[in-house]
Amino acid sequence: MQAALYWKACIMTKTTPKRILILLGHPSSDSFCAALAEAYAATARSAGHSVRELRLGQLDFDPILHEGYRQVQPLEADLLAAQEAISWAEHLVFAYPIWWGGAPALLKGFVDRVFLPGYAFKYRPGKAFPAQLLKGRTAQLLVTMDTPPWYFRWVYHMPGIHQLRKTTLEFCGVKPVKVASFGPMIDSTEAQRARWLEQAQALARRL
Repeated sequence: MQAALYWKACIMTKTTPKRILILLGHPSSDSFCAALAEAYAATARSAGHSVRELRLGQLDFDPILHEGYRQVQPLEADLLAAQEAISWAEHLVFAYPIWWGGAPALLKGFVDRVFLPGYAFKYRPGKAFPAQLLKGRTAQLLVTMDTPPWYFRWVYHMPGIHQLRKTTLEFCGVKPVKVASFGPMIDSTEAQRARWLEQAQALARRL
């Protein structure tokens, strides 16, 4: 009886391999955001997950949606590949900094160009809310900031997090979207950064 319970517990706690896409929203590959993304990716791979990575600063695309949705703006090859990678993924990880309360222009431009109607959501006549075309996926945000995270949450009310979590990913059907905030980055010590990298690794192990 005890042996049966033991093996049942092992089966229940065994990690199911997932398809993970990690998107670096910081323009620099030498940033701490990049280090967080790399730590998460390495840990996820070692746990048996399939991992792809997109460094937005290395993609070739126009981040400006010039005419909004009034006309089709052809997607560059790198954005077509990004859409394919998002469609492939079961779990999305965004690593990005908070600048002026929001996400960097690079990440915002990527969202504007990639999360399009017909791909990420679909308007429905007579319906207040569109169809969510990215259902079945989960997400993790790894967010750095110079503001103390508690202050960003309770005083500023996290605009740069809500924008991506609520009005982008959840709007398109990605749920749940979990958030890990790291900061303040300014004047942080090597020991603090090492602990934050360990936190990112722990998140990847808990998938």
